[in-house]
Amino acid sequence: MTAKVILNPYANRWRALKRQPEMENALIKADIPYELVLTTKAGEGVQLAYQAVLDGFSPIIAAGGDGSINDAVNGIMQAINETSAPPPPLGLIPLGSANDLVVNLKLPLQLDKACAVIAQNQTRWIDLGIVNGRYFDNNSAIGLEPSITLIQQQISYPRGALRYLLATLIGVMKKPAWYVDLEWESGQYSGPVSLVTIGNCAVTGGLFYMTPHANPFDGLLTFVYGYIPTRRQILLILPQTMKPDKGSYVEHPSIHEVHSHWLRIHAHQPTPLHADGEIQSKAIQQIEYRINPQSLPILMPFDS
Repeated sequence: MTAKVILNPYANRWRALKRQPEMENALIKADIPYELVLTTKAGEGVQLAYQAVLDGFSPIIAAGGDGSINDAVNGIMQAINETSAPPPPLGLIPLGSANDLVVNLKLPLQLDKACAVIAQNQTRWIDLGIVNGRYFDNNSAIGLEPSITLIQQQISYPRGALRYLLATLIGVMKKPAWYVDLEWESGQYSGPVSLVTIGNCAVTGGLFYMTPHANPFDGLLTFVYGYIPTRRQILLILPQTMKPDKGSYVEHPSIHEVHSHWLRIHAHQPTPLHADGEIQSKAIQQIEYRINPQSLPILMPFDS
């Protein structure tokens, strides 16, 4: 069957567009029949993926960064929810700055190797998170994390993961804090937080293991919440967010990592919210998360 390739030319600050010939050569080399479409505005990938499902394309290939993948995921899920048809597999061509989902799934970052994986036509079904009706495949957050996302959008240099690191340092210096009520299936919390981050996967921003024990195949959300009162303490704990296991920041007594099927949040003052790095709201107070297990087939080796 013919693949629908949805390319976000703006991904990685227009570098995705510059790599279009390289991508198409890789698709041809992998012997993948395809029809290519480029997005022209933010969020258009949702409608393009939705229509691709209705038109019978398979697979659907998201070419871009994590926001581009998120759009494709939401378009596919909207279409199958309306039609009850089985979802077509999703292929990933990494053209973003961090490529978090690709990294978390241990897929290749080289375009020829990424297309070779797609051509193998092997799939694994991943869980998807849902926040206020929006699907996410990698992570979502309120508080510090989306504040950092807003900051990094204003930074042109450095690029890639270093940009997220610089934005993090700027965000920390603002000494962020929110007062929230959290409720999940086995507990609750009311009090101040510096962040609440919800992971389907472990890594975000290319460097940070914000939910280090999240697993996109376990049928659970993993969320972390905590409050660190001073800038100095936040800066001291920051290197531990880059550790995947032993020595992780979730070992800090003020930080808590929880596995749950759902999470409800009431923020006493408005907070920004992101899903897969894309800002969903700059000021929101009521947020509800849940997991949708084994939702979407991803083109990847069985043993990844």
